[in-house]
Formats: sequence, structure tokens, C-alpha cells
Amino acid sequence: MGKTITLRIDDDTYDIFRTAAQAQRRTISNFIEYATLSHVTEEAFVDDHEMAAILKDKALVSSLRKAKEDIKKGKYRIVK
Repeated sequence: MGKTITLRIDDDTYDIFRTAAQAQRRTISNFIEYATLSHVTEEAFVDDHEMAAILKDKALVSSLRKAKEDIKKGKYRIVK
């Protein structure tokens, strides 16, 4: 069953969503759901080709492993 969320946005953002939804003949709710899922699947995750390129970069992988170990040891600082 679908879940309902409340989202507070300014008028300009609402107008952008409304215009984009109308252009795709979607409801605003459906457009926001579609756009969010599209962003998450396209931007937040890497595909197999990208992952292969990352894993092929030995210097990067080594640096990431060292960083992971440093974090476990508490050797990090948060920059604000």
C-alpha cells in the first residue's frame, strides 16, 4: 500500500514541479515520485561499467581502503 508524505516547498519550486508534471501529463505527486526514483537510480548508484572502472583504479581502491581503516581507528575530523 502506498504511503503519504507531506512536503513543504516554496512557490517557485512548486511552479517548476507543476510545469514539469503538466509537460509529462502526470500529477504533481506522480512526477515527484518519478523524478525522485529516477535521480536515485541514475545518480546515487553506479552501474556495472562504472564499478568496473572504479575497481580497476588500484590507487583509488588503495586510498579508499586506507581511509576506511583510518575511520575505524578514529583518525578523521569533521570539517564544518
